[in-house]
Amino acid sequence: MAGLTYWLERVIESNEPDLVGPSRSDPDIIVNDISATSLDQAGKAEYSLTAKKMVHYPDDDATLITEPRFVAYTGAEAPVSVTAKQGVVSAKGDHVYFQDDVRVVRAAYDDQSALSLRTSFLHVIPEAHLAKTDRQVTIIDDATVVTAVGLELNTETRELKLLSDVQGTYEPAKAAPRRKTP
Repeated sequence: MAGLTYWLERVIESNEPDLVGPSRSDPDIIVNDISATSLDQAGKAEYSLTAKKMVHYPDDDATLITEPRFVAYTGAEAPVSVTAKQGVVSAKGDHVYFQDDVRVVRAAYDDQSALSLRTSFLHVIPEAHLAKTDRQVTIIDDATVVTAVGLELNTETRELKLLSDVQGTYEPAKAAPRRKTP
């Protein structure tokens, strides 16, 4: 248990850059139903990562995760969550790669409607509050449907940059019908 705790701390808190390598060997750690949370200096949650299964490979120190759910709590009032069928956490924990049915959801807050995004691949860099892809994306909120190829999302500032082939429709919310009063 102490070894697993040490490993989780190293994966979540490390700031050194790393790349996920293509080599694989036999796993040295397999854990089911895992959950880890990164805290800021004040002890407030910055982001969390849960998964149905985690498999660590010592050759490149990468970790494969099944059914991951990543939540970024920093920035505006509503957290941003990312789910997928599979993911890879880099050796130092500073990059998370989501693939297969990737969904990003931002809950509604203030006067902003809920926002959802779907793609096949998403690269998340937690410390930089950045999510990006070069693949097809579909973004939906109460009044808008937008498709594009590629995006960059800053989860702290909520700035979204669409990279190419942007198409969309906008239908403003219709006012509720007024009732006649007697």
